[in-house]
Amino acid sequence: MKPDELIEEIETIYEDEDFIVLNKPAGVLTIPDRFARGIPNLYDILKEKYGEIFVVHRLDKETSGVICFAKNEEAHSDLSEKFEEHEVKKIYLALITGHLRNKQGRIDIPLSENPKLPGTMKVDYENGKRSITEYRVLEEFENFSLLEVRPLTGRMHQIRVHFKAIGHPLAIDPVYGGRQEIFLSEIKKKYKPKEDEPEKPLMSRLTLHALRLGFFHFRKKEYVEFEARLPKDFESLLKQLRKYSVKEDNF
Repeated sequence: MKPDELIEEIETIYEDEDFIVLNKPAGVLTIPDRFARGIPNLYDILKEKYGEIFVVHRLDKETSGVICFAKNEEAHSDLSEKFEEHEVKKIYLALITGHLRNKQGRIDIPLSENPKLPGTMKVDYENGKRSITEYRVLEEFENFSLLEVRPLTGRMHQIRVHFKAIGHPLAIDPVYGGRQEIFLSEIKKKYKPKEDEPEKPLMSRLTLHALRLGFFHFRKKEYVEFEARLPKDFESLLKQLRKYSVKEDNF
C-alpha cells in the first residue's frame, strides 16, 4: 500500500492547528526504521502531507491505538515536556496470560536496555530506571485476563516487560512471552478446523492497544482526552473469549 493510500486508511481521531491524533493500526511503524528507511511509517506519511511534523511519543509497531503528533514547534515543546513530567494520561487495554491475585495494583520494577538483545528491555534492580505501571482487571477468562493498564513512566516496552516480570506476559508477545498467535480451536473446545486448509489465527500480533490519551491543551487552556476504538482482530478475540472461555468464578 502506498503512503498516501495508507494515511487514508488510518482513522483520524482529532485534528487542530497544533496536533493530529490517529488510531494507529498494528503493523505500522511510528517512525522510520533505522535499517530499512523505505518502510512506510506514520512520521514520513504525515510529513509528506503537512510539510512539518513532530514526534511526541511512540507506539511499538505491533501495538494499535491512539497516538499524537505535533504540527508545530510550540505544540511539540509543550507536549514533550508534559510527557517528561508524567502529566499525560495514558490508558491501555492488555490481554495477559493467567490470572492476577490482586485485581488492582502497581508494578514498580526498574528497567534498562538489554545489551544481549538490542532493541529489548530487561529487569535491572541495580542500574535500571524506575518504572511504574498501574493496572486494573476488567475481565477474566479461562486462561487469560483483560486489563486496563496505566504506565506512569514511559520506558520502552514497559508494559510488556513488567507483566512478563510478574509471570503474566501478554497473551501474544513473541519477544517477551513466546506465543505468536491465538486460534479459535484453543478457545472453543468442540471446534475443529477444516482438514484441507490450515486454521487462521484470531489474532497474530501483540495483545496491547493504546485506548486513551489525555493532556492539558496549552492553546485551548483545557484538558482534552482521546479514545481509539479497538481494531477488528482484538474485538473478535474478546468476543470469542466472552462466548466460549469465561472463567467460572469470574468476579
